[in-house]
Amino acid sequence: MQVVGEAEDGAETVSRARELDCDVVLIDLVMPGAPGTAIIEQLARLQPRPRILVLTGHDDPALERSALQAGASGYIVKAARDVDLLAAIRLVHSGGTFASMTRAGKETSRTSPAGGPSRRLSPREGEVLRLLAQGHTNQEAADRLAVSVKTIETHRKRLSHKLALKTRAELFRFAVEIGLLEGDAGPPGDE
Repeated sequence: MQVVGEAEDGAETVSRARELDCDVVLIDLVMPGAPGTAIIEQLARLQPRPRILVLTGHDDPALERSALQAGASGYIVKAARDVDLLAAIRLVHSGGTFASMTRAGKETSRTSPAGGPSRRLSPREGEVLRLLAQGHTNQEAADRLAVSVKTIETHRKRLSHKLALKTRAELFRFAVEIGLLEGDAGPPGDE
């Protein structure tokens, strides 16, 4: 990683991002000038489009949603550990979406499908994720959803790409973290 520039306000942030052709822009929501979400929207229109990671002191789910809807690829609070910030930058750079909140004094980190439209999981991808995380084989998931095994494999590849998760165990942990498996006791195969 290399820091290629800094900016004092939103307008300078957009200008520097355009001029420096950077891969990832780390931005706060509160800065002089336009609101942070307006700056995110301007950055999201640049070509080539940088990935945008919000680093903020605001532990607020509503602000997280608005930043992601405006075009941010990640949202992390300033109270997060250094290693989490570095992980967020790497994940956002690789095309994933990252969110980290410190709600009620408990820090959680997760990749999130709640980014822009291209980062959101489709309803079918959510179903496939749930079935795979529950321990179903590709064939069993295909049978339950009345689709081919090839279709399940395609959805699994898309899930891996969108969420930057490679293994079934990582898919399971993600499904638990987002509440998809309420009440499940452990990863598939842990009997």
